[in-house]
Amino acid sequence: MARYEIFVTYKTGIFDPPGATAERALANLGHEGVESVRIGKYIQLAGDVSFEAVTEMCEKLLANPVIEDFRIETVEE
Repeated sequence: MARYEIFVTYKTGIFDPPGATAERALANLGHEGVESVRIGKYIQLAGDVSFEAVTEMCEKLLANPVIEDFRIETVEE
């Protein structure tokens, strides 16, 4: 069985509403040194699937290729 970790984030130049909200909240809490916050998705996937199949899953369902990038890492047991 293969295990994968998938990281999905907004593409550069795409507005990140959760990140902007967290950035403002951190400033309100007194953390003035924070210049940028980006928030994305973390997905763990395990099964009898190939890296290529996981890539297809990301392109078709797990990430929106128009506004999001994704990175897949294979987890060694």
